[in-house]
Amino acid sequence: MNLKEKIRTVPNWPIKGVMFRDITTLIQDPEGLKEACDAFYDRYKDMPIDKIVGIDARGFIFGAVLAYKMGIGFVPVRKKGKLPYKTIEAAYTLEYGKSIVEMHEDAISPGEKVVIIDDLIATGGTISAAIELVEKLGGDIVELAFVIELPDLKGREKIGNHKIFVLTEFEGE
Repeated sequence: MNLKEKIRTVPNWPIKGVMFRDITTLIQDPEGLKEACDAFYDRYKDMPIDKIVGIDARGFIFGAVLAYKMGIGFVPVRKKGKLPYKTIEAAYTLEYGKSIVEMHEDAISPGEKVVIIDDLIATGGTISAAIELVEKLGGDIVELAFVIELPDLKGREKIGNHKIFVLTEFEGE
């Protein structure tokens, strides 16, 4: 199966000029969801990883499944004001605005091996903020995982030397 064929493109959303890659069509398809989740599991099942960090909100889908299948903990990175305990925060710019994400201050212990997962890497703003949070807590980032990469937006340039694993990519249209 080609995962790319299961992903809908919505032109001019949320603002004019953005080609939004909508994974809801992928995750509502049982075979597509299974294929994507299995691909992440196959990638990480034999690596020494302590936590999966998922980025709000679509990273929760793949991250929680991966953590469950690996028998390890899941850590949510949420939009500001959504977590109930003491948090640390990082600000970022994305292709159509600015935001802040947070993580509980006790979510990761120093030296824990972490994979950060999200649905998409575009300009690299959100993932850069998540990296900042994990590193503030002393986590060791094994890899960054995405369903989709938009290479034309050069998100890789913002993430330093971190390794990336991507299931599919979309060139600019």
